[in-house]
Amino acid sequence: MLVTLVVALVAAGTLVVLRLSPGEERIGAAALGSPQATTSTPAPGSAPPAPTTTPPAAPAQSQAPQERGPRFAAWVDDVAGWLDIPRRAMHAYAAATVKLGEQQPDCHLSWVTLAGIGRIASDHGRAGGRITAAGVPARPIGTIELRDFAGEVISLPGAAGPMQLSPALWRRWAASASGGAPNVQDLDDAALAAGRALCADGRDLADGDDWLAGVSAVHDAPLFLHRVLATANVYGTVGMSGTAPNRAALTAVTFAIEKIGLPYVWGGNGTEQGDAGFDCSGLTTAAYARAGITLLRTAHWQYNSVPLLQGDEQPRLGDLIFYGDPATKIHHVGIYIGNQQMIDAPTFGQAVQVHNYRTPGDDYAGAGRPAD
Repeated sequence: MLVTLVVALVAAGTLVVLRLSPGEERIGAAALGSPQATTSTPAPGSAPPAPTTTPPAAPAQSQAPQERGPRFAAWVDDVAGWLDIPRRAMHAYAAATVKLGEQQPDCHLSWVTLAGIGRIASDHGRAGGRITAAGVPARPIGTIELRDFAGEVISLPGAAGPMQLSPALWRRWAASASGGAPNVQDLDDAALAAGRALCADGRDLADGDDWLAGVSAVHDAPLFLHRVLATANVYGTVGMSGTAPNRAALTAVTFAIEKIGLPYVWGGNGTEQGDAGFDCSGLTTAAYARAGITLLRTAHWQYNSVPLLQGDEQPRLGDLIFYGDPATKIHHVGIYIGNQQMIDAPTFGQAVQVHNYRTPGDDYAGAGRPAD
């Protein structure tokens, strides 16, 4: 069962679990005079709420076909194409989950977690150039420098390969998918080693706490964890749908994932526009601009200008999630990423992050679909 709260990355860079209250927004002075330039003032009491101990929700648990053969190969081809994952990398993630599913069925490891780690660690090995047919990058991948938005280096010292595994993790969990000598540069071996680390200590990765503990065993930097969570949710949502996602929606969501960790800035339009971060509609506007779709600039105008979902229709990947009173003021918006979760810029003192889109007592007003 999904919980109401998920891991949140606060601006200070500390991993906590928060009850999130959507904040108000303002737009930049340059937009004054247009309909989307309506300015609102901060909501009273919009400071970050107190932490809670409620665990995060694990990503959607999409599973690969369990028997290798034509069906497995066709599934790998389809999902890799839908999600812009190199086919050879997708094969490695899926094969590792099949093998570990046989060895440790109670772990419930999904390919989406391995693929989420691979995407954030090295863009599925593409940091080393082309992925060869043997499953290794054209150039060996050493430690990739990863910095948080405070400029602090959060790379793991000595990390290597497409999964950026630390020397300590590799020494403990190294395994060969083919029976030869394990190679940290080999996607098959690296995915298998990462999967073994994720499943260690009897963890059940369908459980939010265990999923967080497992990914933290690979890399415990909050920025890394949050981006893996978001990416795995997107991959799981698409994998479980069995169909290609809307390309514009996927582009917008991918943009939002890249901005996780930037601070909430009232009226902010992002670093590309000279601002340190985003407010809620600044993020959605920029995300869909990346996909070639123009949105009006505030949550209220976005609500009143995009096609709204009707009746009991459920949100899809990339849909806009609105809060407020449609008759008076829509004050907040986020981007749906599947598994009942969204990315948004919540309020003052918090960063762009992932959390469940419904919480008890919220003022959810519905969802809209800019891309269909």
